[in-house]
Amino acid sequence: MEIIISGYGRMGKEVEKICIARNHKIIARIDNESDWQQLSEINRLSDVVIDFSMPDVAVNNYLRCFELGLPIVTGTTGWYDQLEFINEQCANQNGTFFYAPNFSIGVNIFFKTNSYLAKLMSGMNDYKVKINETHHIHKLDAPSGTAISTAEGIIKEHKTLSEWALGNDNSNNILPIYSTREGEITGIHEVIYESGIDKIILKHEAKNRDGFALGAVLAAEYICGKKGVFNMDDLIKQML
Repeated sequence: MEIIISGYGRMGKEVEKICIARNHKIIARIDNESDWQQLSEINRLSDVVIDFSMPDVAVNNYLRCFELGLPIVTGTTGWYDQLEFINEQCANQNGTFFYAPNFSIGVNIFFKTNSYLAKLMSGMNDYKVKINETHHIHKLDAPSGTAISTAEGIIKEHKTLSEWALGNDNSNNILPIYSTREGEITGIHEVIYESGIDKIILKHEAKNRDGFALGAVLAAEYICGKKGVFNMDDLIKQML
């Protein structure tokens, strides 16, 4: 495939390595506004944009891709309050959009295990549940998109929880998320159920960024020739 990378930071560089290893060609790297201005000249050659940009520019990037007729895969988080709007714009312009808070196959197995555990624990009133997430100091949004998706998976299955809150554990119906930013930690997510007699911990720890980059490239391969909005559930179903 002919691929454009949007956001040529740490993740963008990891995506580039995976693309090359899988015999794809990088035809452009977009890292600022002037790069976007030149994109219209080369977009006809590209099959997909893989985006790991900043939350404050992500939505504009998606809209530009829809206008240019470019399928886009994005791992940027911190913009999900505009998800409904982006879905509508994608549909209106017959675009192709694949988004995920986390492209790691392991994390998406973690999501499914989390939902099943939440269903089992729903009636266990002696247990309080919380989420801890830790990332490197360069990550701007908190909580992480992965932590939010984890919380939403729990709330969907749990009888007494109705919402999540950052660092708030004062109400019985609120699921607290605790975010830590330190060092160069790639990503750690823990779901902790604790009672007076024991503790159950579901944990995912990323060793490096390779899994995120590979998942993004697999998503780009998956949407080739497709129209609509997709996520990791679609990709995982194809892999099973």
